Amino acid sequence: MPRPKKCRRVCGLPVCREFGPRGMGCAGEPVTMGLDEYEVIRLIDLQGMQQEQAAAQMGVARTTVQSIYNTARRKLAEALVNGRILRIEGGDVAVCEKRAHCMRGGCCAHRGCAKQKPEG
Repeated sequence: MPRPKKCRRVCGLPVCREFGPRGMGCAGEPVTMGLDEYEVIRLIDLQGMQQEQAAAQMGVARTTVQSIYNTARRKLAEALVNGRILRIEGGDVAVCEKRAHCMRGGCCAHRGCAKQKPEG
């Protein structure tokens, strides 16, 4: 029996949850990126954190962050190269309750894990 998936801490939800080519048809089904994948891209690529720092903030192992990061980058490449819509939704995450005051470097205390369901 596989080990249960550990809840990932997310400091905030994305402002825009769908991206895609403008003014042209999109090829194929949309690519869906989980909120944990979005958070890893935000922490590592935008905030400039090391994988160890991102892992500590999200409450998971560094190897988990590395795996999430690789999957997220593959999804970004799929959407960009093949002109597919990118949707950000879902996953086993705990969203920071005090995100308005969060410094996004050492996130505040997180409690519980609520599975984020896709909208619609």
